[in-house]
Amino acid sequence: MTKFTRRNFIAASSAAFLSTTLTHRSTTVPSPTSLYAANGDTPEVTGAKLGFVPVTSCCPLIVAKAKGFFAKHGMPNVEVLRQPSWAIIRDKLMLGSGNEGLDGAHLLFPMVHLMATGEISYGRKIPMYILARMNVNGQGISVTNAYKDLKLGLDSSPLKSIFAKKSLSGENVRCAVPYRRVTGDFFMRWWLAHGGIDPDRDVSLIVVPPPQMVANMRGGSMEAFCVVDPWHHRLIKKGIGYSTVTSGELWNNHPEKAFGVRAEFVDKYPKAAKALLAAVLEAQMWCDRPENKPELFEILSQRQWIGIPSELLRDRLMGKFDYGNGRIVENSPHMIKFWRENASYPYKSHDLWFFIEDMRWGNRPQDFDPQPVINAVNREDLWREAATLIGQAKAIPPSTSRGVEKFFNGLEFDPQNPQAYLNAPKIQ
Repeated sequence: MTKFTRRNFIAASSAAFLSTTLTHRSTTVPSPTSLYAANGDTPEVTGAKLGFVPVTSCCPLIVAKAKGFFAKHGMPNVEVLRQPSWAIIRDKLMLGSGNEGLDGAHLLFPMVHLMATGEISYGRKIPMYILARMNVNGQGISVTNAYKDLKLGLDSSPLKSIFAKKSLSGENVRCAVPYRRVTGDFFMRWWLAHGGIDPDRDVSLIVVPPPQMVANMRGGSMEAFCVVDPWHHRLIKKGIGYSTVTSGELWNNHPEKAFGVRAEFVDKYPKAAKALLAAVLEAQMWCDRPENKPELFEILSQRQWIGIPSELLRDRLMGKFDYGNGRIVENSPHMIKFWRENASYPYKSHDLWFFIEDMRWGNRPQDFDPQPVINAVNREDLWREAATLIGQAKAIPPSTSRGVEKFFNGLEFDPQNPQAYLNAPKIQ
């Protein structure tokens, strides 16, 4: 069995980081009208097809199109296309835009790795790159109002005996996640396991597309769900359920979505790929500016984007969390972030966390070496180039690792010693 140690993580990731850093040349950013002419970086193509699922983490892609950032960077013909589910996005990325599919998308970040290894693409390896993190925070767990008297929060243990009784009576206790083997799946597992509920034995974890979560809970087909906003707020406003936790309470500033692009597109059109990325980074900065929030809500509420009233989007994007059970938190530190606090940078330590967490839940053998996949998929070198291009070289962090991560359940993930986390117990 391969031991994940301080030495082999540093050796693998730091070598890749240093090789790109040493060859990187800083760029003085000219005015937008001469941006690419001055650098000889005119995009090879002027368009690309990018997909998104209508949840608030997709904001940067929508804003990059709606506010003209793609056009500014020489890509006026980019299409940003709404998709009904993560599975549909996966299938269209497998096809590619040349076959009526997609070139890239707003993705649950582990999906990029799982497509690259062929684990969720029917055994077919689809070379993919992570060009940026789309956001940190933004998810949460909600339950049906049948459990409102329990006033559930971080502690799910009051559900243990209730779920046990339901199972004994023949009921199938279902908790919904947006996709398997991604952050939402793991967060639901964490929350249940912390209360002594085995997510593999005591409940059935089912996959439900985010836009269908509220309707399914209203229909009585699930007890709880983990998803990105705005669906928690909509659930509460319809009087169907309430929120127990936001995902930032489980892991503050956790990695959430990724801007994933087919390697074929990036390798064939490197200048266009850099232009796409630069536009997304500028859109992320725009999304985080308080003065832009009112316009952001109006954009998102349009039918082709998220398509729900702006009042259902506003509060949580502003950091106000009404949990629907009498608890209201203003200016939450766990609000969704797109650029602040290095939200956009694709730390390789987060990719490593995913693989180790995947191993903890038995989804892959513990002797699997994730580093070659991480180095092949994570294009933090392109992020640094794009950040420098738009005058944000100061936003480039000094390391490919964000350091030790601390979780609500007392566990810690040290990317320099991931074996310790791998050995940690799953169920309280």
